[in-house]
Amino acid sequence: MRAFKFIIPIMLIVGAFGWMMLSKNYQEVPEQSRLFITLGAMVLSGVISYFLFPKNEGEKS
Repeated sequence: MRAFKFIIPIMLIVGAFGWMMLSKNYQEVPEQSRLFITLGAMVLSGVISYFLFPKNEGEKS
């Protein structure tokens, strides 16, 4: 599949850092809202990285 070896790790890193930052700096935000914000950031980063990484990365002629 197209660059999934990069997309999934990027999404996980964004999710981990997003959750850490929201939990550390914004405790007044409800936990459910923090979860939705983090999931949205993960999906958005996955979509952006899907289009930014090339299709044929290994095939260089």
